[in-house]
Amino acid sequence: MGGSMNGGRLMGRSERYKWWIFAAVLGTVLGLDLATKSWALHDLHPHGPTRYLFGWLPLTLHFNTGGLWGVGQGSVSRWVFSIATVGALWLLIHLYRRTSFARPFRMVAIPMIAAGALGNLVDRLRWDHGVVDFIGPFDLGFMQWPIFNVADMA
Repeated sequence: MGGSMNGGRLMGRSERYKWWIFAAVLGTVLGLDLATKSWALHDLHPHGPTRYLFGWLPLTLHFNTGGLWGVGQGSVSRWVFSIATVGALWLLIHLYRRTSFARPFRMVAIPMIAAGALGNLVDRLRWDHGVVDFIGPFDLGFMQWPIFNVADMA
């Protein structure tokens, strides 16, 4: 009947199209994240001076061994956050499977979040330096906004 199997059930055209959207968004965001991190590693220097793109966007190479805002610094956190990321990815795939075309924002947001999680997971698994961050810091007047990357934006 024109469908392929997915978890013991037939997958129709609209279901396949939905997963193509997932793959396209995830691939685009993940590719952008990995490419910009590669650029930062080659063109910025750790502990080097902040460079400014367009005269206002600060770029500073930093390696974050913890999580959000530097929570959980240390070598053990690398594996804790990696395992947590795999669990989060499983949950995101489950949520996406249940998402209908009536929720277009959700159909784009979930693969963006998954791509961000995968981008930072790649850094955690490839070395013990931590996640490559390079955008920032931003002085908000009342606080310094931490350095982040494309995966964090997603």
